[in-house]
Amino acid sequence: MIRVLFAAAEKRWAEYEAPLRHALDNTGLDYELGLDFAPETVDYIVFAPNGPIEDFAPYTACKAILGLWAGVEVALRNETLTQPFARMVDDSLTQGMTEWVTGHVLRHHLGMDAHIVNPDHQWVTKAPPLAADRIVTILGIGELGAAAGAALAGLNFNVRGWSRSAKDLPGIACYHGEEGLTEALRGADFCVLLLPQTPATLNVLNAERLALMAKGSFVINPGRGPLIDDAALLAALESGQIAHATLDVFRTEPLPQDDPYWAHPRVTVTPHIASETRAGTASLSIAQNIARHEAGQPLANLVDRSAGY
Repeated sequence: MIRVLFAAAEKRWAEYEAPLRHALDNTGLDYELGLDFAPETVDYIVFAPNGPIEDFAPYTACKAILGLWAGVEVALRNETLTQPFARMVDDSLTQGMTEWVTGHVLRHHLGMDAHIVNPDHQWVTKAPPLAADRIVTILGIGELGAAAGAALAGLNFNVRGWSRSAKDLPGIACYHGEEGLTEALRGADFCVLLLPQTPATLNVLNAERLALMAKGSFVINPGRGPLIDDAALLAALESGQIAHATLDVFRTEPLPQDDPYWAHPRVTVTPHIASETRAGTASLSIAQNIARHEAGQPLANLVDRSAGY
């Protein structure tokens, strides 16, 4: 019998217990699922950083940690976490991010704010350009970025994607490396940030790179707050280099009430809702990964600690 420890925020147990049991039942595995086992008897840990475990050293028999979040930086900073760690890849997570990114790109592309908030009832007949005339650069074309890029390409946007290493994705002009980052941003009308948070991606969108974008362009960040140099972005908004920034993630969350982003007329703040892990599909992903590992197959979505994602 394998023991699966659920270690996330207390409120998540009520949400996950039934779907996780159902998913594990369907694997045919002989298992126990619970919130409290002797650490040395645990085989797998379903984990979120806001849960009860901070020290993984006592879990000496643990075969793998299965993350409930797509982000992994908090877990990888924990020096006691030496077990294999699998990040969450979930169809609903990907779909939710695609919808959020596409919606906000379309909002700014179509200039919807001018019509939704029009107190003077101005009749301005200027039509937006077509999608084919807009360049959307996505920094980070992993699972989430590739899906969002494919959706935008399907709407006929001119999509560029940047990653650390070379990739080849249909409908997306792929760039990589330092030189590729410059070319991916040059003249872009939109920059969507979906990179992981690593030392190499800290402040990746800085003053120099914001200046590469088209005058009056848009920044959309559903990735990680530290990807953006906040002072540089605020300066670019004041100068008009950036017309609007839609931000879902921040260095400090919840965003402090006195943060300048709240009051800025050209910033939209959303409360880290771009995409959410859904219990039903996430439980299926976790159960299938455990079953794979128990059958002697490698874990899916295993984190590369040296790369940080």
